[in-house]
Amino acid sequence: MSKVPSLAWFEIVRAFQRDGWVVVRQRSSPIRLQRHLGVEVMRVTIPAHRPVKRSTLAHILKQARMDLDYFLSLL
Repeated sequence: MSKVPSLAWFEIVRAFQRDGWVVVRQRSSPIRLQRHLGVEVMRVTIPAHRPVKRSTLAHILKQARMDLDYFLSLL
């Protein structure tokens, strides 16, 4: 298993968009993305930091139910 990288916020948002997530809004720092899975709507918030801390990215991936290796393949 790979180590969670330290990435800029726009790289994370771009990877999520490749997976079908849509940017819903951005107010100053936090960027809100969402994805529809059947009747369920999944939402994640990504801070607009450069770089986003590795622990924060790990929590975002867990909240999005996304495997780290799959996320890295989207980069």
